[in-house]
Amino acid sequence: MSKHFLGDTAVLLGRSLRHIARSPDTIITTAVMPIAMMLMFVYVFGGAIDTGSDSYVNYLLPGILLITVASGIAYTAYRLFMDMKGGIFERFQSMPTARSSVLWAHVLTSLVANAVSLVVVVLVALLMGFRSAAGAPAWLAAAGILILFTLALTWIAVIPGLTATTVEGASAFSYPLLFLPFLSSAFVPTDTMPGPVRAFAEHQPVTSVVNALRDLFTRQPVGADIWIALAWCVGILVIAYAFAMNTYRRKIS
Repeated sequence: MSKHFLGDTAVLLGRSLRHIARSPDTIITTAVMPIAMMLMFVYVFGGAIDTGSDSYVNYLLPGILLITVASGIAYTAYRLFMDMKGGIFERFQSMPTARSSVLWAHVLTSLVANAVSLVVVVLVALLMGFRSAAGAPAWLAAAGILILFTLALTWIAVIPGLTATTVEGASAFSYPLLFLPFLSSAFVPTDTMPGPVRAFAEHQPVTSVVNALRDLFTRQPVGADIWIALAWCVGILVIAYAFAMNTYRRKIS
């Protein structure tokens, strides 16, 4: 990456972060829905769900973190859509700026905003009784998985952000992503599910990511799930990045 690209990305990142700082309700809204779900499942449904875990909030948190990310990336698509409709992309094209820096600024903004939301959710989980004996390496590994997961979903969000024709269309793509954790091991063990549902749940990316995070938080031996999770995240990231960049080039050509 050239110095020109890095400098332009840094400037545009600062612009996006200033917009978020002036509208903190974006992060608040992103965190409130997962927190409300965590409260409901722990205090309303938790007593009726047998996970084999001493604390349901410990079992639940990894899935809630993924829902937090899925909620947050909808705003990435929204911000991109608004920039496209507002003519910002055309304005930047007329200036001596690196073309891809505009997209990367939005992607890095998503990482920062989602990181703040994730921290808020973890703090609330601690107040609800979440405890982890994981050491620094395990927490760093969990953070790395969450960063990869956020990057993968963010580049997916870039595509509708560039191609949608309405604000609702730009944000609505995240709804299926929010539904995926319910068909995974996020809320209940997959072995309690009917055959076809269990087969789907055990072979979709959310389950492997949730299981890997859960093992890291509880200091359990990390098995194949972490490698499957990394493979899913990297694979989705590469494909989404390629599609997003191709869409972007066609839009600005």
